Amino acid sequence: MRNPVESVLFDMDGLLIDSEAIYTKVTNTILAPYGKAMTWDIKAGCMGKPEYEAAVHLLSFFPDIPLTVSAYLEQRNALQDELWPTVPLLPGVQKLVFHLKAHNIPMAVATSSRRRNFELKTGHLREIFDCFEGKVVCGDDHQWNMHGKPEPDIFLVAAREILGRDVGPADPASVTPSQLAERGKGLVFEDAMPGMQAGKRAGMSVVWVPDANLLDVEYSGVEKADQILKSLEQFVPEQWGLPPYV
Repeated sequence: MRNPVESVLFDMDGLLIDSEAIYTKVTNTILAPYGKAMTWDIKAGCMGKPEYEAAVHLLSFFPDIPLTVSAYLEQRNALQDELWPTVPLLPGVQKLVFHLKAHNIPMAVATSSRRRNFELKTGHLREIFDCFEGKVVCGDDHQWNMHGKPEPDIFLVAAREILGRDVGPADPASVTPSQLAERGKGLVFEDAMPGMQAGKRAGMSVVWVPDANLLDVEYSGVEKADQILKSLEQFVPEQWGLPPYV
């Protein structure tokens, strides 16, 4: 039995939908004319970050390429927009989301994607994403002045502003013991390393479902996931005090 949870927060890209394959395909299409390709070490540093920050990180590895961040993003967004309506769910997602919905477990999506991209990626998957009842925080929701992952802001905002949990502000010095305890009742599902770190920095439990390639990538940080799974199909709800599958 792990730390019992009362609310659940999901990342989206690479966790609920298989968008990482599209990110990789599009990025390497853009880099190919320059004889370059994105390695997993580079990709690991992009995953989970806001769009602009991820692009800066990527291009920092190719200083000889005459491509600005803005020009890269313009090409990337055009190519991705054509592919988003085809992105599939990942294994285990439908079963888990339907299960949590059926048992009235508070849940939300906390994604670094821009809201326009969220709509493009999920428009053909409404059966799943309608289960969240609009409880979604996107990376460009500027009203909350969030820092990107690995900072904890997006998960704290989702818990506090969307689910109504008393988790307190991002500033650790202003958080009460009861608010810390409330944070511990939240469970984050993530696939990206910065997202895993963000969930732990938010004081929540984290189930990490990384691509196998990420397990061999070194990173700076002391955060460790509470559980590592190969797929959401392996998740056992009752281990976290949630109703079991039947």
